Amino acid sequence: MSKYTRFSSHAGMAVMGAFFRRLWAEVEQRVQIRQKTRTHPPIQKLLLAVINILAGGQGVSTINTILRHDPALLRALGSKGWVDQSLVSTTLNRCSAQNVEEMRQSLNALLAQHGQCVHHFEHQRTPLLLDIDLTGLLAGRQGEGATKGYFSGHPGSRGRQLVRVLATDYDEVILERLYPGNFQLHHVLEAVLKEVEEILNLTPEQRARTLLRLDAGGGYDATVNLVLAREYLLLTKVNSWSRSDKLAHSVQTWYADPKEPDREWGWPEEPHDYVRETQQIVCRHQRDGKWHYWTLVSNAGDALLSRLAQQPVHKKVTAQERLLLIAYAYDGRGGGVETSFKDSKNGLGLTKRNKQLFAAQEMLVLLSELAYNFLTWARRRLAQVDARWAQYGPLRLIRDVGGIPGEVHPPCFYRRRFKIVLYGDDPLTKRFVHAFSQGFPSTDLRLILYKT
Repeated sequence: MSKYTRFSSHAGMAVMGAFFRRLWAEVEQRVQIRQKTRTHPPIQKLLLAVINILAGGQGVSTINTILRHDPALLRALGSKGWVDQSLVSTTLNRCSAQNVEEMRQSLNALLAQHGQCVHHFEHQRTPLLLDIDLTGLLAGRQGEGATKGYFSGHPGSRGRQLVRVLATDYDEVILERLYPGNFQLHHVLEAVLKEVEEILNLTPEQRARTLLRLDAGGGYDATVNLVLAREYLLLTKVNSWSRSDKLAHSVQTWYADPKEPDREWGWPEEPHDYVRETQQIVCRHQRDGKWHYWTLVSNAGDALLSRLAQQPVHKKVTAQERLLLIAYAYDGRGGGVETSFKDSKNGLGLTKRNKQLFAAQEMLVLLSELAYNFLTWARRRLAQVDARWAQYGPLRLIRDVGGIPGEVHPPCFYRRRFKIVLYGDDPLTKRFVHAFSQGFPSTDLRLILYKT
């Protein structure tokens, strides 16, 4: 192997390096970290943190175990060399709130350039679906902003809360913000909506064609009235067991759920009054010999609910059909924002990187957001050639595609562009080479499949 040839155990990820370098160039222009530079500038250390995520590293420390032995991957993704993980960690600790805001502006600019959700109303007549939810990130007692709060499966623990706004139809993260552990969705929803409106440039007419799907954290009266007053479409769960119990007692007829035999749905005769007219349905299910109730609120039309529920309907929708449309449309959260959180935690190691300083932790969150959207946009191009790629989430893209071994030949005095040779003749490698060649026709790369 000559000095111009480098073996890489992540040659599949190196193939997408040209596309990633274009994204990172936007970050380099905006993010300016105040730190003394000796060999590598601070922005290069942030780049190593992102490459570590894309290489499957589950913590900052894996920079020493994964990237140190893969200089070819670093070169392909735009890094000038390996740096010890302690120096990367120090740079993260030097990030200020201003640096976090600069990174956020970079992500917004990239979303405007490469994202589809920003241009949804230019090309689509259907409403835009936004899922908004919180997930807990555990942290130590000394972590800045780490307080006791709700962390699923970890009662009494401390941590921070991460709010995510997902354009579900495009699988693009629009916004992520970190909050102390005792925050809930209704505490931050108003500020989040204002920021989303700025990112997407939503007009009042476009807000009326945007559906917000929230869990019970957004089901307080104040937040429901806030969303309705701003003329959004809404689908949420009511955060009041006592009200659900009261509404359930006014239901005259209960309809069985064909998909979930243990639950039934009904229309309350005396629905709660909000600032705008809504449809409210009550669910009941038995547990430990007792009835338990919860309520859904929506003002979305039948056509939109039918699309979200993936249930075809006739022109004249019956009361029972409308019940199930609302129910199944809400159930779709499981395949939306909840799945995206699982992808970030399992595929990108979101919960494996924990910093004591709040700004450092938020910078890590934004770097994971960049990696998530990068994989989404790369997958979309591949799926335009072969629809089977649409089924690949971040975990499979990093592990199965990015982990294809091969050789990376950087540009040199007799070669002006990268040449990457992928090992293996399995069907996945063949499909990837074909889809990448068609989906990225303008990339400055010569890609070869080497049959072992």
